[in-house]
Amino acid sequence: MLTISAKAIGRKQPIIGDFSIPIPDGIAAGRSVLLRDVIDHVVRSEVDAFRDRQAERRVFRALTAKEINEGLVTGKVAAGASDLDQAVDVEQAVATALEAFSDGLFLVVVDDVELSDLNAVVPLTDSSRLTFIRLTMLAGG
Repeated sequence: MLTISAKAIGRKQPIIGDFSIPIPDGIAAGRSVLLRDVIDHVVRSEVDAFRDRQAERRVFRALTAKEINEGLVTGKVAAGASDLDQAVDVEQAVATALEAFSDGLFLVVVDDVELSDLNAVVPLTDSSRLTFIRLTMLAGG
């Protein structure tokens, strides 16, 4: 599994908690793949996960005491979402992510090595860690 983390410059806490996704199909552990293909794979996996969460929220369900307590800790107790018809164009999402990387809006670090080229070869293993680092643009000139 490929472990994904996301951070932002200037923030102590990560943007989201770490999560794992399978290594891209056709890429055996230890083989190399282009960074653009890794980003593509992560975006597609996240779009699929988003769609799954939307489908789960369409079904009314009662919250458990544990879910209510966890919600109270985070400041939000929700049994479902109000806007369940958010359509995501996966091709556009991939294109946007690749463009954002090319524009320098985020960095990608794989196993403690920063990659700066979408055509860079990335050796992946089952224990690889991919970190997205969102950069903050400074105002003024």
